[in-house]
Amino acid sequence: MKLGKLGVWQSTDGMTSEQAAAFAQRLEGWGYAAWWMPEARGRNPLAMAGFLLARTTRLVIATGIANIYARDAQATRAAQLGLAEQSGGRFLLGLGVSHVPMVEGLRGHAYGKPVATMRAYLEAMDKAGYAAPMPAEPPKTVLAALGPKMLELAAAKADGAHPFLVTPAHTARARAALGPGKLLYPEQKVILATDAASARKTARAALARYLALENYRNNLLGLGFGLGELEGGGSDRLVDALVAWGDAGAIRARIDEHLRAGADHVCIQALRGEGDMAVGPDETLLAALAPGFA
Repeated sequence: MKLGKLGVWQSTDGMTSEQAAAFAQRLEGWGYAAWWMPEARGRNPLAMAGFLLARTTRLVIATGIANIYARDAQATRAAQLGLAEQSGGRFLLGLGVSHVPMVEGLRGHAYGKPVATMRAYLEAMDKAGYAAPMPAEPPKTVLAALGPKMLELAAAKADGAHPFLVTPAHTARARAALGPGKLLYPEQKVILATDAASARKTARAALARYLALENYRNNLLGLGFGLGELEGGGSDRLVDALVAWGDAGAIRARIDEHLRAGADHVCIQALRGEGDMAVGPDETLLAALAPGFA
């Protein structure tokens, strides 16, 4: 898989299936390399991936991320191999341990120690049987890795990492932890707005749900942000570090920061309104950013 420099991170839950297919085709036409989709309370991203792969010809469909508590390792491995074979290698599996509320509250499972649980899951995937035609090339797996131990696991047992809600400084740390031979695909939130107050209002609305989750909070504290900066939707310093806002040139500069820090590919989440994913992405911004990152 040769993934280009720029992709899009966007939930499909605010779209009908036909709207999602049309959006995927627009992304393909603009030249984006991949569409990354999460798994939360809505669609099964593996099922949706099959639908979108059948409606596109070049776009990579990636999970960012598929929750390992949502299905056993055998089911995930079978889906990965099947989707890769059906699409000619255009499926990319991103796996993650998710968060306590999404595992214990939503699914009723016990949330295990993240690194140990992921390691056991990857080992089970390696042992899984598959009695169907194999893809032409082994499909790739990347992990939702933030801290040093999960990044170490991504380097040892996967093809790389897909860090979410991170800064270019984290990308540099992740590249150092992964080494030069592994894939690094960070997510970056972006807003087309030059007024600081307006941009930060939109950013805070989008960040609030994430800043309440322990895994993200711990990572941001480790990056040098203070506990008080994580409250109330985030301090100006935190908001500006996590969300690139301004004109298209300023946003391109942030993407370039990630690439210079060691990212192979950056997936952008184009926010509009007050950051509600159900509103849909800012397609004007997406159309403007794609040129130059092929």
